[in-house]
Amino acid sequence: MEAMLYQKLDSGAVKCNLCAWRCTIQPGKRGVCRVRENMGGRLETLVYGRVVSYAVDPIEKKPLYHFYPGSTAFSIATVGCNFKCNFCDNWVISQEEGIIGENLPPEIVVSEALSMHCSSISYTYTEPTIFFEYAYDTSRIARQSGLFNTFVTNGYMTPEAVDAIHPYLDAATIDFKGSGDPEFYRSFCGVPSADPVFESLLAMKSKGIHLEITDLIVPWGGDIKGAFTKLVRWIADNLGDETPFHILRFFPSYRYNGPESPAEGVLEELWNLARLEGLKYVYLGNVPGHRYENTYCPSCGKLVIGRIGFQVTSLRLKGDACAHCGSRINVKV
Repeated sequence: MEAMLYQKLDSGAVKCNLCAWRCTIQPGKRGVCRVRENMGGRLETLVYGRVVSYAVDPIEKKPLYHFYPGSTAFSIATVGCNFKCNFCDNWVISQEEGIIGENLPPEIVVSEALSMHCSSISYTYTEPTIFFEYAYDTSRIARQSGLFNTFVTNGYMTPEAVDAIHPYLDAATIDFKGSGDPEFYRSFCGVPSADPVFESLLAMKSKGIHLEITDLIVPWGGDIKGAFTKLVRWIADNLGDETPFHILRFFPSYRYNGPESPAEGVLEELWNLARLEGLKYVYLGNVPGHRYENTYCPSCGKLVIGRIGFQVTSLRLKGDACAHCGSRINVKV
């Protein structure tokens, strides 16, 4: 299927304008993502409808803690990624070289989501930007059928991609690694700069897309606290202090031979730092049963959403307000 967002060059090459790599692809060659190929001067997506993984997930798994808590999302992915993280948890499918997967057209995805009583479709597991055309077509049908659409993304997309998808995209989780530190991205993710992630966040914010941010805390030897503080301040200044922020515990995987995940006390210290910097909704992820999985009212401090892992255990809201004091909570219900 012909790809979206590319231009033909006089040499027979094409320039892909979907993600921030903006690959110039010669005839017969593929881009960094390995799933978009120049076929005679026409850019083709090789993974349209080729689902390599699908499941019904709690929306909390994305993680989206402030977007219809307790609901479920029909989650899909194809092979491929535009990052090469040497610690990738989903490397079996993100770094797969072959074009594999089960044929699942957009109409069937939506039908399955509806039959399983999901509230949304989530484009996740690998990077949804690289199967953009598939996500785009599915999201349009999903919207017509009353379903929400959510991306779980590294955010390395172009403004053109944000412009194209935003009419159908309701929420996005943007996954930072190493707090967006430039050296970390170069050394561990194979990406020259994290700047495009910040740019796409600003674009999504301007379009009214519900945003939640994750930060995978990898003990890599750099200035973890300095990079973390810089990221938190950027979020507060540019996205707002009500932006949900998830600090994720790290588990070594794939080719990463570095230290184990930070101690729980280190994560709690970062949690406190994020709160001191002004963020109102800060969470610890991958620490099931921890009190910082819960949502507390910023005004009265009482529990409004209780969680254990991906399960909502209590919901003390009246609409989008705290059931205890009536203060508004930044949550969609």
